[in-house]
Amino acid sequence: MASAISENAAAMSERQAAEAAIRAENDRLAHEYVSLKRDGGIVARVPIAEVRISKLVRDRGAADDPDFAELKTSIHDLGLSNPIQVEDTGDGYELVQGFRRLKAYKALYKETGEDRFATIPAGLVAKGEALERLYRRMIDENLVRRDISFAEMGQLAAAYARQMEIDVSKAIATLYASAGRQKRNYIGHFAALMGLIGSKLKFPEAIPRALGLRLIKALEDTPRLRDQLETVLDAHDPQTAEAELSILNQVLEFKPDGDVVRPLASSKTTLKLNRKSGPVKVTGAKGKVELRMDQDFGAVDARKLEAAVRAMLDQLDL
Repeated sequence: MASAISENAAAMSERQAAEAAIRAENDRLAHEYVSLKRDGGIVARVPIAEVRISKLVRDRGAADDPDFAELKTSIHDLGLSNPIQVEDTGDGYELVQGFRRLKAYKALYKETGEDRFATIPAGLVAKGEALERLYRRMIDENLVRRDISFAEMGQLAAAYARQMEIDVSKAIATLYASAGRQKRNYIGHFAALMGLIGSKLKFPEAIPRALGLRLIKALEDTPRLRDQLETVLDAHDPQTAEAELSILNQVLEFKPDGDVVRPLASSKTTLKLNRKSGPVKVTGAKGKVELRMDQDFGAVDARKLEAAVRAMLDQLDL
């Protein structure tokens, strides 16, 4: 009897030790899972329809992306080599990193209807991660991209400052902590520039660093220049990044004269119109207006052509 009791106790002790070891291993694995999920190390395929883009202000502008077609082709042919990062919100997902990759998947699904593009590989970030950390994840990824512009970084810093109700300098120090001091200084100048004239610019991401720094200095030294610059941009309505940059450069070459805006030398306006007869390219420059389209104007009745030109000049008060 004593021997049986002793054996029973030993077996129970072994079972308890085994159960304790299993619990310890489960705890370790649970902690490791939580850690991996917090760092985006758990990858799953998530439905693209369930990924929202609302919590974070994106640091990518809305301008055309010349490399987007190549990205789509690569994903279509080879798949996605770098998963996006999403926050698990409990009732869906919030995008943290991978705006262009997600956009490419949505475009491919719309174009092909293939099921493989209905879901996207994503690293899962734990629900409720601090907003600052989510922004840092997005920004640090894009800082290594050479095509992210100072204007885009400045706009994001200003938006983050408003969202967190802090000043822009603190927002820049927080979001761009991994950037050098000089780069953070440039971002601050562009944030100020976009705050002054950003609403009037169509292609802010095209502004080179040197031009942006010259512009903000000129605007701060001569406050009247802001109204005059906005008037010139409205008057010329540039349709390309090159045209807008040309205006910005030329505005810096003249000094404000009271409330008078002097015309820009060698200014040029280009328009593209769609007509029932086909596309029309219109170029207006000093001393000339040029129309290019698939039309033989030499065959047009001279009186109709004269009436059309007179109507145009009347419309322009010329």
